[in-house]
Amino acid sequence: MQSIAPVILCGGSGTRLWPLSRETYPKQFVDLGEGRTLFKDTLLRARRTPRGLEPVVICNEDHRFYVTAALYECDVRATILLEPAPRNTAPAITLAAFALTCNGGDPLMLVLPSDHAINDEDAFFKGVASAAALAEQGHIVTFGITPTSPETGFGYIEQGDALGDGFRVARFVEKPDAVTAQAMLDQGGFWWNSGMFLLRASVFLKELERFAPEIHAACRAAWEGRTADGAF
Repeated sequence: MQSIAPVILCGGSGTRLWPLSRETYPKQFVDLGEGRTLFKDTLLRARRTPRGLEPVVICNEDHRFYVTAALYECDVRATILLEPAPRNTAPAITLAAFALTCNGGDPLMLVLPSDHAINDEDAFFKGVASAAALAEQGHIVTFGITPTSPETGFGYIEQGDALGDGFRVARFVEKPDAVTAQAMLDQGGFWWNSGMFLLRASVFLKELERFAPEIHAACRAAWEGRTADGAF
């Protein structure tokens, strides 16, 4: 079975839990009580990942000390990649893919936002196992969440034909208005987009070069020009 490298996306603008969170102190680092944070929960989840490798954490310079302190407190070793400025999800995953393949490796990447709260981790890892079977076949797997309300702050995934234990994605719908969200829930077959993915590193890089060559080229140049401490 293929090894899995957790890739933790640790950006954020600090607006979701303001005033507890701020630009330099986004919600994944907010103390939820007794030292617990969403970022630490994500680290511990990464450590529990079956066949898991050392995680890759992508953050910016302002957050590096929160990240290193949490790694120490959770007794987790990780590769840290530092972004000079936020560049959103695709470039962050691309840098992780270059890091994971630079020495000849080609693991599956389990892409995890650092601010999720997951109560049933056994169910989560069951989903990861199902997704791994598809990712090992070269599929790019995204995780959907069963919607409970017509939420306008999430993107949605429309379910297509069955594929293994999951289904093909018919389309993505980005943060609809309330009327559209309610219509999708009434229709059924729509899921909240979790922002979590499982995919082989080389597959992602190949598809990115095909569909977004400018991002691929820019990230390759950044990777090749990185400094000794992993900054770009």
